Amino acid sequence: MQKDPNQKGTFSSKKDEQLEQFRVEHEGAKLTTNQGLPVSEDEHSLKAGERGPTLMEDFHFREKMTHFDHERIPERVVHARGFGAHGYFQVYEPMAEYTKAKFLQDPSVKTPVFVRFSTVAGSRGSADSVRDVRGFATKFYTEEGVYDLVGNNIPIFFIQDAIKFPDLVHSFKPEPHNEMPQASTAHDTFWDFVANNTESAHMIMWNMSDRAIPRSYRMMEGFGVHTFRFINEQGKARFVKFHWKPVLGVHSFVWDEAHELAGRDPDFHRRDLWEAIEMGDYPEFELGVQIIEEEGEFKFDFDILDPTKIWPEEMVPVKLIGKMTLNRNQDNVFAETEQAAFHPGHVVPGIDFSNDPLLQGRLFSYTDTQLIRLGGPNFHQIPINRSVSPVRNHQRDGYHQMNIDKGKVSYHKNGLRGNHPHPVPEEQGGYAHYQEKVEGRKVRQRSDSFEDHYSQAKLFWNSMTDVEKQHIVEAFHFELGKVQDKNIRQQVVNVFANVDELLAARIAAGIGAEVPKDIKASTVTLSSPAVSQEQNKIKSAATRKVGILAADGYDDSTIEPIMQAFKQAGVHAEVISGHLGMITSVNGEQQEVKHSFLTAESVLFDALYVACGEKSVEQLKKNNKAVEFLKDAFKHFKTIGAAGKGAELLITAGIQAGSDPGIVINKDKSDWDTFGTSFINAIAEHRHWERQVQ
Repeated sequence: MQKDPNQKGTFSSKKDEQLEQFRVEHEGAKLTTNQGLPVSEDEHSLKAGERGPTLMEDFHFREKMTHFDHERIPERVVHARGFGAHGYFQVYEPMAEYTKAKFLQDPSVKTPVFVRFSTVAGSRGSADSVRDVRGFATKFYTEEGVYDLVGNNIPIFFIQDAIKFPDLVHSFKPEPHNEMPQASTAHDTFWDFVANNTESAHMIMWNMSDRAIPRSYRMMEGFGVHTFRFINEQGKARFVKFHWKPVLGVHSFVWDEAHELAGRDPDFHRRDLWEAIEMGDYPEFELGVQIIEEEGEFKFDFDILDPTKIWPEEMVPVKLIGKMTLNRNQDNVFAETEQAAFHPGHVVPGIDFSNDPLLQGRLFSYTDTQLIRLGGPNFHQIPINRSVSPVRNHQRDGYHQMNIDKGKVSYHKNGLRGNHPHPVPEEQGGYAHYQEKVEGRKVRQRSDSFEDHYSQAKLFWNSMTDVEKQHIVEAFHFELGKVQDKNIRQQVVNVFANVDELLAARIAAGIGAEVPKDIKASTVTLSSPAVSQEQNKIKSAATRKVGILAADGYDDSTIEPIMQAFKQAGVHAEVISGHLGMITSVNGEQQEVKHSFLTAESVLFDALYVACGEKSVEQLKKNNKAVEFLKDAFKHFKTIGAAGKGAELLITAGIQAGSDPGIVINKDKSDWDTFGTSFINAIAEHRHWERQVQ
């Protein structure tokens, strides 16, 4: 992973310079009111006598309290829990053949970006590691205006038409009679929706897979979901889908681990992102596009405008066209992440829409949402949302107007100001919608080409490895096991019998349901290895975190060499012991303990390593928490290493040192190069699923 520590925290872009004027430093400052009046007292309200009533004329108290009363804006209905970061995007080569969008032409130009990652179902206070779709929204501050690529970490969606979006959200939110459960779809109303809206079958397969519990925001894909259009200078249009490919590969938690993390560190994903950027491990994502010529719109056995369908990469390859690097954390989460207003309708010349009915509805909904959340029509003037290109129009006034528009003209056309600001012809950069020919009667119905709800759900199932299939079945068992109504459980089994009979049988076996005999499953035999994480993972140990278990009396010759190997591989190591502070080796050397067994858990680390040292190992063997650390790491299929006597701790934990997959031992404490390479390669595997199928 390419790092440039000199770029960290710098304000080199036009967007950074624009934001700089809004940053406020408080060090050494005098306390004032919001009007700049110096405040002499901020401990006591103004009273009529020391024990008398507070006076209405205490303007400082009223201003302070009124602002506090209004500090919280309504949270997003969906995607409420989010976290963001700044960075830049660079295209690899000019894309003029496909689009006239300027930010996709010059490889030397760094376009500033702000990215907001999020969960969908939960409130702002919910945990990061829940099973859910993840939002992946990118705001490009281009010279032609703001472009928002508003997507998810799953390439499809639950529904085909936006009119059903309120119904979907109402179904997966906490049930209104008791406001439970939080940030979870494991309840009756959601699965009742699934059973009665079978277009969701494909999305459910993705949501029950490991894609819904990503290891890190830095290790998940992003998708634009919808079909858009690229338009070039000659006016030629092509259909396009957008992909973000993480340089670190696509990796996930195991379900038990995700559950533990929700309690141990509900902020795991945001902490992981923040710390990676602070350490210079800048997250990188390559932007890819799938392109279909207009004349190829109907050559597939699925409708390319259907948002519940993928374009299999084996049929429509992904062309990687650029890279995004996130290299700066937010200065203020509320001012930036919470007030960031995304909208799929924020486009630039060269990018246009398709007739995807879900996208068409989003083009209305997002602006409507920002009006209520951000207090009116001027949300684009909030610093994080401001365009870096000049904004000039005839829109005036409204809540929170920050511009001071000069002159008396605020309409088009006008003669008093020479008709300024004036429209810009398309050939000079003005935005013009693609002139698609549209004919038809006004109807409330869907195209017959949207009626196949099961073929791609079966394609997804066919594409999974045995381990991935097992995880999907277990996810169904958990989710449906929480459903109280037995009829709903049976109805869901009936739905997925249309996908695959064996899948339905395996689901039914875990929830007390019957396998229907009169439903014919999909006969699709195709697969798409590209949708399988296990078949397409990039193997890298870079940025992974290893916990080193040690205590007083450790052998420092078994820590220093492996620490050096970790450093060279970009792996971060932290010492865990029975207490914080320092521990001392047999030779009098010291190591700082970053975590105690009370302040950390195995789920916070990608791998564990046990140092040698007889006294150290004996102490750890007597510490039940240390033993549980290893048991949990083993249960979660993680890499575990040990040197010399450190292997005895593994045996105490019931781990067969040297024979179980993913267990790497340096018995005689020699040949550290070979051991380090083996250990790091094992970490790069992410998980050792052989332990699951043994």
